[in-house]
Amino acid sequence: MSGSEPLLRVEGLEKYYESESDFIDRLLGRQKKVKAVDDVSFEIHEGETLGLVGESGCGKSTIGRSILQLRKPTAGSVYFKGQDITTLSDSDLRDLRKEMQIIFQNPQSSLNPRLTVNDIIGEALDIHGIEGDVSRDARIKDLLERVGLNASHANRYPHEFSGGQLQRIGIARALAVDPEFIVCDEPVSALDVSVQAQILNLLEDLQDELGIAYLFIAHDLSVVEHIADQIAVMYLGKIAEIGTPEELFAPPQHPYTEALLSAIPEPDPLWDGDRILLEGSVPSPIDPPSGCKFHTRCPRVIPPSDYEFEQEEWRAVMSLRHRAREEDIAVETFDDGAPMEALREELDLPSTLSDPEAERVVQEALRSVADEEFGDAESLLSETFDTPCSTDKPVLRETDAGRVACHLFDPAYEAGPNDGTTTGDGPAAGSAASGDD
Repeated sequence: MSGSEPLLRVEGLEKYYESESDFIDRLLGRQKKVKAVDDVSFEIHEGETLGLVGESGCGKSTIGRSILQLRKPTAGSVYFKGQDITTLSDSDLRDLRKEMQIIFQNPQSSLNPRLTVNDIIGEALDIHGIEGDVSRDARIKDLLERVGLNASHANRYPHEFSGGQLQRIGIARALAVDPEFIVCDEPVSALDVSVQAQILNLLEDLQDELGIAYLFIAHDLSVVEHIADQIAVMYLGKIAEIGTPEELFAPPQHPYTEALLSAIPEPDPLWDGDRILLEGSVPSPIDPPSGCKFHTRCPRVIPPSDYEFEQEEWRAVMSLRHRAREEDIAVETFDDGAPMEALREELDLPSTLSDPEAERVVQEALRSVADEEFGDAESLLSETFDTPCSTDKPVLRETDAGRVACHLFDPAYEAGPNDGTTTGDGPAAGSAASGDD
């Protein structure tokens, strides 16, 4: 199927929002953009499901709404059946709604509480003027039975149903116009686990019966493992890794995917798995990190070849660099003007680094931090400890198990994917042209 023309093709999709700026910034024209979606590309074939996963705020729902043109993309193209729908007029888009639909996350807020189920589902039929061999009411009752509800439910109001039943109504509404593609925007995240399984099974059955393609958005990898043909993992507006469930789960390649998988609980009270705890929080999409957006939290950042770093030491130095950039070190809370020992403990830095020259640089940076000269500390660390992870943007490249956007799998840096170290023979950081997209 991969050799056929995809039903949906997304190329270089971007969605930026104007950030809230103060008066001076607006006056000087310095208003920044919130990069909700930043250069995303993928394909979905007929009858396939692409699972889109990642932490809250990474841009998953924005992608779904931008594909349907509910939000106008800033840049990029969305091809549906070979036609770029970003150029369509409003009237043409209205006709397209019959082929592309959405199931929302929270059915309680997406269903009109003043309408009966009959009117909620029938509204789509009325708007698009869909007439068939059966009457409107008979079609609605058939849709209700298809999603596992009773035909008698047609005359009830939304408040009379449970969360799972409401989501079935939302699915019936999406199916009413016989679409070929549906965006499932976290359709089970607000439901109990037992009900989640029922809705997932229903969506799979409908796909087998009707040949519908899904973009299935979720924040939980375990939810999409069994329903998706392909899974794309997102971080801060970009795709970090994409592949089949088998490729992502055994084993994952991108360090972020690895961390997400480690967070999935096992149904075993004696399970003692290794949970990967990421440092810090997701950076702001207004001012995202340079290079790889994940490098500020990544446990396997490529160290500079000129220094002998243990990986834990290097991660601690990178954390110092990032927190100095963000001025995220409360120096005033330390006694005696922030002694070195207290700073090192706060930053999880060992008492002495294994590389003497690296230790000298870190000590100088810590003295700048103690004096609250954060910019000097960040500049020193950036200039001395260069890494492609912070300077070059990774691109999605083919590997033996899917596609991954990580310099650990970039031959230009000769990085070892298992330990995150370099051989020292690769190009200097920032010199590889292939690292920039």
